[in-house]
Amino acid sequence: MPGEARRIIRSIDELDAAWLQDALGSGPIDSFVTEPIGTGQMSESHRVSLTYADPATVAAPTSVVLKLAAQDTASRATGVGLGIYAREVRFYDELGPRIGGPLPSCSAALFDESEGWFTLLLEDAADARPGDQIAGCSVAEAHLAMRALARLHAPVLGDHALAGTDWLNRPSPINQALVAQLLPGFLDRYDEHVSDEHRALCERFVARLDAWLADRRDPQGLVHGDFRLDNLLFGAPGAAKPLVVVDWQTVGWGGAVTDATYFLGGGLRTDDRRAHERELLGSYHEALLAEGIDAETLPWELCWEEYRRHAFAGVLMAIIAPMLVERTPRGDEMFMTMLARHAQHALDLEAEELLPAADSAPAAPLRPEPSDEGRHERGPEPLWNESWYFDAIAPDGSYGAWVRVGLYPNLGVCWYTALVCGPGRPTVAAVDFAAPLATGAELLVEANDLRAEHRCVSPLEHFALTLRALARSHEDPSAILRGEAGEPQELALDLSWQTTGEPYAYRLTTRYEIPCLVSGTIDVGGERLELREAPGQRDHSWGARDWWSMDWMWSAAHLSDDTHLHAVELRLPGMPTLGVGYAQGPGVQLTELRGVAAAESVGADGLIEDARLLLDPLGLEVELRPLAFAPLRLVADDGRVSHFPRAICAVRCSDGREGLAWVEWNLNQPR
Repeated sequence: MPGEARRIIRSIDELDAAWLQDALGSGPIDSFVTEPIGTGQMSESHRVSLTYADPATVAAPTSVVLKLAAQDTASRATGVGLGIYAREVRFYDELGPRIGGPLPSCSAALFDESEGWFTLLLEDAADARPGDQIAGCSVAEAHLAMRALARLHAPVLGDHALAGTDWLNRPSPINQALVAQLLPGFLDRYDEHVSDEHRALCERFVARLDAWLADRRDPQGLVHGDFRLDNLLFGAPGAAKPLVVVDWQTVGWGGAVTDATYFLGGGLRTDDRRAHERELLGSYHEALLAEGIDAETLPWELCWEEYRRHAFAGVLMAIIAPMLVERTPRGDEMFMTMLARHAQHALDLEAEELLPAADSAPAAPLRPEPSDEGRHERGPEPLWNESWYFDAIAPDGSYGAWVRVGLYPNLGVCWYTALVCGPGRPTVAAVDFAAPLATGAELLVEANDLRAEHRCVSPLEHFALTLRALARSHEDPSAILRGEAGEPQELALDLSWQTTGEPYAYRLTTRYEIPCLVSGTIDVGGERLELREAPGQRDHSWGARDWWSMDWMWSAAHLSDDTHLHAVELRLPGMPTLGVGYAQGPGVQLTELRGVAAAESVGADGLIEDARLLLDPLGLEVELRPLAFAPLRLVADDGRVSHFPRAICAVRCSDGREGLAWVEWNLNQPR
């Protein structure tokens, strides 16, 4: 590709004739005009109509499609975080030339991993007609789609090299625990639109989801991931390409027949599907054989069984997609149409017969890698940050401390917070939201009145922290939430965190937590406080975190029998709450939580009066009684305020066990 066309186009305003000419390898371009296509949330597409300086220019397109990353930072962060930008660019760059067929040709496929921007310049099927998922398609159109799908699948079916690529096999955050929490909100939102029969099917399926997801059988192959009518362009009669398949952001590796099941189950009206699905799947199977796939690789009987087994892919998509994207009237209609068709599809095929038993072993808990203890490649978002948290509580609950090193490389600052509190004690806070970025492997932070080091002595085993700072003392901790300054106070920490449990990595986000025993000293206002194998924890996370976009409650409890409970409830606007976490204890296998229900009472001063947790599947009720507070006031550039009333809490469980916990809330304040 010529030099000019290696430049990433971040917005349509950056497009120029020189870039287009180099990317297309065409003659001089005299002018071009652009118009937006569609209303994609994760990316944006533009039709670019071209006029050439030499009217005699031939074999050059009169229009192309330019696909770019979303301008909205939150949407772009999602695109980067889920890997959909990288997947689509790599698909067109690495697999598109090999597969060909019903794909748009690609003249430029660029991705800037460090900042999250991408650029695709694609063939324009300007005269083609997009499919309509709600209206459905004709049987003839379905035959065309099945033959095109076989043409896409055949070149790479069973390819062992592709089966081992990371970019086609990214870990999915979708599991039974997540979907089990989304399902009640989904059924409540769409109550009158979901039949009793389909509701019951969804509930039975979700109860066996982990086993279904783990049941990966041959033949494996390329999976578009969203092969439906809205992503197909039907050419006019006589078109060089009668069908073009677009939107490869969800491409992956999995059951080879998944796309065929998903399309026929959701793209045809139910009566048409019932009457013609065997002949339509037969078109797909025959086309694969015609493309050179050995009949022993995918005999008809296996093809039909896999078709039945994957009928639940559409049910799963219909449940999770509407709960994770912006709600619109057309979206509601489409998702209800999809659910009705896919659920009936699974029932008609008696697909439940092929589901694995619900008591199949769940996926093993995830564990961080030793290399995760260090820094990670930053993303493009302004609020992309990397956090190291450390906390500890004296065994009798008389005092405790927590520290956060929060690096914001795109803002050029570190949020540094170190707080000490206890019942009957003032809260002493060393807080600097504009400290210089930490340097070196020891995460050295040096500001005017603060110097701190944070050293990973042994990855996943031992971390040490030292701090000297001029802090501020508050007799009333709620004064911090009001932005009051407090009295100057010397603060020094010399503490180490030694792992005492299993390091645990979350599935939903880039974050891990480690139960620890903490030893060392806290010097505050001339008094020395000592910790000797005190309960504590540390955690590390990285990614875009917008403190003012959602609320949450997080807890790390240490019980008298050495059980560690970690639970978080996420409260996203317009969505059901999501709860995740785990429990672990001596000689007891780590148990991942399937649900966390949290509630609290907030006092007039913004501090928490009491709180409760219900942990599933433990069936454990947890009462939390705040003993002392070490809060923060978080203010966004646009003036939004969030209260962060972190607290040492006494813990009492419904089974009689007691303990201590650090608990935090992020509570956005009304403007």
